[in-house]
This record gives sequence, structure tokens and C-alpha cells, in this order.
Amino acid sequence: MKKLKFSAFLFGAMLAGSAAAEDLSGLWQQIDDKSGSPKALIEIRKESNGSFTGKIIKVTPRPGYTPQKTCNSCPAPYTNQPILGMDILTGLKSINGTANYDKGRIIDPLSGKVYDAKVRLNANGKRLSLRGYMGVSALGRSQTWIRQD
Repeated sequence: MKKLKFSAFLFGAMLAGSAAAEDLSGLWQQIDDKSGSPKALIEIRKESNGSFTGKIIKVTPRPGYTPQKTCNSCPAPYTNQPILGMDILTGLKSINGTANYDKGRIIDPLSGKVYDAKVRLNANGKRLSLRGYMGVSALGRSQTWIRQD
């Protein structure tokens, strides 16, 4: 019985370790937290300093929605930049030994608001939950992003 418990513990530790070691780099489909429909395709890359940056590489067409071309209400350095190709997620850092990332910043190019950001990657590395907030995480919104590659 003790061997069975120990084996289960080791298996669980291996699963947790694999999720913690998962790299966020790749293509992610951003899902709108209000409508549940795909919003944009984001390419996340790892920077030389170990942080992660996410760039919009495709805006997903949606019924009844005319895509905004530039970031009109955004603060500098985003002011009037094209949304396509914009780095919207910056500075995201891995929390050692976990599947969590924090210390990031994300901009909503439609409203121009900049939020603190943190991410939790699911166990199989196929979905992430991004939380954007101002000040306190409890006062924010979450989105699900789905790995595309």
C-alpha cells in the first residue's frame, strides 16, 4: 500500500513538474470573455531576459463587429499604432516551480486601458487563463486562451 501511495505521489510530482516547465511560446487563440467567441490570434515569444511578450498577428472576424485598425485611445508608446502586429502582453515572468506567470502588463487596444497581468497554464499546456487587473487581482477580468500549435 505504501508503494502505491509513493508511486501516485511521484506520478503527481512528474505531472506538476511538466506543467511548471511548459513554455508559453507559440500561437494562442484569444477568446472574448464576454461573448465566448474567438477574438485574435496572439503569438507569445520568450525574450532574452526570460520574460514573455505577446503580439497580435491576426484579428478574428466576428459577426456584427468591424475591426478597429489603430489603437486610438492608447497611451504612449501605443498611440495610433496599428493593432495588427502590436505587442499587447509584455513583461510576463514565470514563477519558479509552478505553472503560473505574473508581473506582466496587457493593453486592451479597443479601450486603451493598460492592466497588470498574470497567467495560469493548465496541466496539459493547451489552455491558459489570463487575468487582467488594476491594483488588486480580485478587481479584474479573466480570459481563456487556447494553444493553436
